[in-house]
Amino acid sequence: MESVRSQTMNDVLAATWQRISTSLHAQFGDAIYRSWLKPLQFVGTREHNAQLAVPTRFMREWINTHYINAITELWSVEPSAEGYTLEIIIASPQAASAELQEKEKNVIVHPSWSNSEAPEQDNTIGAPLDPRYTFDNFVVGKPNELAHAAARRVAEAGQVVSGCNPLFLYGGVGLGKTHLMHAIAWHIRTHSPNRKVIYLSAEKFMYQFVKALRFKESFAFKEQFRSVDVLMIDDVQFISGKDSTQEEFFHTFNALIDQNKQLVISGDRSPSDLEGIEERVRSRLGWGLVADIHTTSYELRLGILQSKVEHMSHVQIPAKVIEFLAHKITSNVRELEGALNRVVAHATLVGRPITMETVQEVLHDLLRANDRRITVEDIQKQVAQHYNIKVSDMHSARRSRSVARPRQVAMYLAKKFTTKSLPDIGRRFGGKDHTTVMHAVRKIEELRGADPNFAEDVDLLRRMLET
Repeated sequence: MESVRSQTMNDVLAATWQRISTSLHAQFGDAIYRSWLKPLQFVGTREHNAQLAVPTRFMREWINTHYINAITELWSVEPSAEGYTLEIIIASPQAASAELQEKEKNVIVHPSWSNSEAPEQDNTIGAPLDPRYTFDNFVVGKPNELAHAAARRVAEAGQVVSGCNPLFLYGGVGLGKTHLMHAIAWHIRTHSPNRKVIYLSAEKFMYQFVKALRFKESFAFKEQFRSVDVLMIDDVQFISGKDSTQEEFFHTFNALIDQNKQLVISGDRSPSDLEGIEERVRSRLGWGLVADIHTTSYELRLGILQSKVEHMSHVQIPAKVIEFLAHKITSNVRELEGALNRVVAHATLVGRPITMETVQEVLHDLLRANDRRITVEDIQKQVAQHYNIKVSDMHSARRSRSVARPRQVAMYLAKKFTTKSLPDIGRRFGGKDHTTVMHAVRKIEELRGADPNFAEDVDLLRRMLET
């Protein structure tokens, strides 16, 4: 009898959620609804929680950040929802619903999924893929055309691509490395479902490795990673300085290459510039094709914004606003898209049209930061080029004057041009202590005062960074 009442209540709440979902569609428009709100599925109740399921952690976090207030407001005025609190969980809606039904029969099928762990796709150790990150949604321009072409070739080949194994993608934060990694995985899973693909971050690779050691499951760990057709590891720089993880990664890499399996790796810099990574690992990362994703150009930023706006039928965005954002937000694609989302959210919630004045008002903090956005990495590259040394020398422990003095100049300029703290700057120079940065700043100031030629050299670098 209790299970009948429970099922009846589930049916009532399912109908309630259907009404709310329809209201959300009308409120936010077709594009946002399809991308973020339609995937929310009512799967049942647990105690006094009405559970909505989404397939990925990223999606849950985005909904909780941007749409939860609107959802809970609609939920709170539904009489049938009284006494139930909404809870968004990460799970396949079908699996979550089945689990709840089994629990109503007091049958334990498996441990409950926690809200921070999503059931994996196709394997138990990979990371979920973002449904937005496909080749169709990737805007190609001169800064990323090589990386995009290589990624498509690997994805579409159906086998290992000669000269592209491994494919190593590198570039700064928010330029599209992860997007291309997901796009490769989506394409292979869609068009070659028999090929086993594992995509995960280097951090999760390390976590799985440590977990295997702890529970004495090293053999199973090796089997899982060495039995795939395509292994994709994001942000490989994370294993810098982690010798045991690098050792395991090295052997996994060799085993897959020997079996003629495809590897796709990403990092924040080229293999030769990765600090804290063993030479033999760096060498192997550079075996195949190394593709750089450069800083975005104005034309690429404009194309990305226009592509996004095409899917926002519920709001009108003047062309001059799009051009203004493409000109002003130059740091990375992630920040550019975030700026557009902020403008659209403000217009939707406040009910004001999007104008140049409202854009400058909503994004005043972001625009001010981008007016003089020079990164530590920009400074290191400029100084290294000026003094004809490698960027990797900036992170090394070498003390020869030909390296140490340019490094001190770069630290000095980082202090002048960025808002980074001394410890932050030190970490970006190979983990140097903040006192080392302080000494560098004082030393360069002394040399500028004592040597006019040196002062002119530093001023030239400053002007180059400002232009």
